[in-house]
Amino acid sequence: MNKLISISRIIVGLLFIFSGLVKANDPLGLAYKMQEFFEVWVQDGFLPGLMHGMNDYALAFSIVVIAFEIIAGVAVILGWRMKLFSWLLLLLIIFFTFLTGYAYLSGKFRSCGCFGDCIPITPKGSFIKDLVLLGLIGLIFLYRKKIKPFLSNKLSMALLAITAAFSFAGQWYVLKYLPVADCLPYKAGKNISEQMKIPPGSIPDSTVITFVYEKDSKQVEFDADHFPADFNDSAYKFIKRYDKLVRKGNAEPPVKDFILKTLSGNDTTQALLSSKGHMVFAFVKDSTAFKTDYLKLRGRLSAQKNIPLYIVTSRPEQITVMFKENEIDAAKEILVCDFVAIKTASRAGLTFYLLKDGTIVNKWSYADFDKAFDFITSLPAGAN
Repeated sequence: MNKLISISRIIVGLLFIFSGLVKANDPLGLAYKMQEFFEVWVQDGFLPGLMHGMNDYALAFSIVVIAFEIIAGVAVILGWRMKLFSWLLLLLIIFFTFLTGYAYLSGKFRSCGCFGDCIPITPKGSFIKDLVLLGLIGLIFLYRKKIKPFLSNKLSMALLAITAAFSFAGQWYVLKYLPVADCLPYKAGKNISEQMKIPPGSIPDSTVITFVYEKDSKQVEFDADHFPADFNDSAYKFIKRYDKLVRKGNAEPPVKDFILKTLSGNDTTQALLSSKGHMVFAFVKDSTAFKTDYLKLRGRLSAQKNIPLYIVTSRPEQITVMFKENEIDAAKEILVCDFVAIKTASRAGLTFYLLKDGTIVNKWSYADFDKAFDFITSLPAGAN
């Protein structure tokens, strides 16, 4: 039994550490997945007021959960304070199992976000994984009093302190400087237009036209092949028809809803992405983060390079005001895009993209502006 418990501890510890490290590469990704759950629960009528409020704390929850996964994984391998950590692990895996079970059984999610965007897993696979982990952690919980640490208390505490510092510092770094491993469809080397196409061999959603009628003050549903035997217009009152999902497919492009519009509302997406030469996109989530950097880069490109520079934002009002203050023609440089697309493309308040012929050459967070500035302005004259 002791051997089985030790093996269970190693498996659980390594899985939690691995899961935490993968998600620590992009804590915003987990925060967005949490918000997706909150939004679905609001639609389902589950504590809508609370779920709306939780959206504001999604990133904080994400950071804490990721750090705890890594710390708990190290603690269970060390066997340190297992009475405490066995309880915490049991509560966490019950919560995770509920989430992945809901994602799988509801059919409303394509991925649960358990291993971030780098290792997408289907809700079914995630649910099965958590059921296995629930069994292993349950075993650890039952025999928690028999587990003894193999290192001294001081050394264990030192290792856990280092682990905690690494967990939080690593997340701070990627939130400021962008993920170390870019697993998003907007990574360098990807052509955005190609990423907007459905991959070959994808399976579309399978749907069936479903009718909703009212009979005897009750609503009944049926498809075209299963009309009731007693169906007639007088007994049945038509309510609506809709496409009912029978089987979820995977026919979605990696990049969705990436539509660039001018201030006048014209769609200029393909015109820009199909144009030849270099251009720079400045994706703005936080309009207060970019004023100085943008003007500096704009001035240098205008003076020495033939490289167009565009701001991509979902809220152009504040930027338009800033442009007017600096006598810049906003209509020529501001592009409006859906916020969901922007937050996928830009993991920082301001992210610079250098494109050539619609392909991403490189991208930088505002914190790496000097690197972006040096790289872009060092392109040879006439590089376009």
